[in-house]
Amino acid sequence: MSRRTAVRAVTYREGMSRVRRARRIAAAAAFGGGGLTVAGALGWALVRVEAALAQRAIGTSLGRTPPVAAARYGAGADEEVDLVVLGDSTAAGLGAASPEQTPGAIVAGGLAAISGRPVRLVGAAVVGARSEALGAQVDAALEQVAHPHVALVLVGANDVTHWVRPAEAVRHLAGAVTRLRDAGAEVVVGTCPDLGTVEPIAEPLRTLARRASRELAAAQTIAVVEAGGRTVSLGDLLGPAFAARPREMFAVDRFHPSPAGYARVGAAVLPSVCAALGIGLGTPAAAGPADPVPGAPAPVQPVAQAAVQAADAPGTEVVAVQVAGADRGPAGRWSRALWRRRAVLPAGDPGAVRTRTASGAPSS
Repeated sequence: MSRRTAVRAVTYREGMSRVRRARRIAAAAAFGGGGLTVAGALGWALVRVEAALAQRAIGTSLGRTPPVAAARYGAGADEEVDLVVLGDSTAAGLGAASPEQTPGAIVAGGLAAISGRPVRLVGAAVVGARSEALGAQVDAALEQVAHPHVALVLVGANDVTHWVRPAEAVRHLAGAVTRLRDAGAEVVVGTCPDLGTVEPIAEPLRTLARRASRELAAAQTIAVVEAGGRTVSLGDLLGPAFAARPREMFAVDRFHPSPAGYARVGAAVLPSVCAALGIGLGTPAAAGPADPVPGAPAPVQPVAQAAVQAADAPGTEVVAVQVAGADRGPAGRWSRALWRRRAVLPAGDPGAVRTRTASGAPSS
């Protein structure tokens, strides 16, 4: 066996092992059980010490109150698009200097410009939230708008940093997606970012955090697609830029994105939000992250395989498809992993399209 063949065989085995782990986590979320916990790999004592050091390095310099972005974006007499945003501090935009710099406002402003329709942004995200908080956030959002057109969910980082069992976190996320879909909303989930790229997290916690983040992201994708939503991998989207320009891409706590970082997050998820609503800009640019051939159809594969692929390739969308009229094959639900062109956000001041504050409680 040649060296190249041996390397390919090892890579294939590692990939299939990750697919099996992601399936087990998603299955435990659906049918009960604790699922996997990667924290046991190095022992709870070491993990707790390293996590405490990371928390001390990150600190609370940003406070806990993000800008209030709930508003009406765009103008015109066409039907208003209702967009609800749920999740954690990233979804709320902690670290942004103004409402227009938050991910919700970036997506709402871009969606208004692309669709030509006004967009009402309803924020229900809460700083520090874990996936278990999504149920209450769905309640809050649906109190303000009973039948939203689309929901954007960004969650998972706090589940990793607090060592929540992946199956438990995924179960809460799947429940929230199901409720939103039952309310008539299209759902786009930005999966757990790769916390191994965050500078204050040192080894060996960095390696553990990277593995935990990617396992959770893959399991999130399986559960979300099964529940009728679609996912966008955030992965280490900020990683390369952080290494080159850390003061630009991350906020002063070196953990949350800066306004420039949030712009990258918004540009990554906006095309998938548009695609979910059947609005332009949603055309995929490539067959997949490893095969960037413009216009080529993405391969159909079981969702677990697409989920692992997406966890390694930031910006990848995973969406359910049918094969010969069937939703599922022998290895699970059929899906495609699509790499969409990142949005070119409207030029000028996003605040120009922010016309009024929406009713209801702001994110905090």
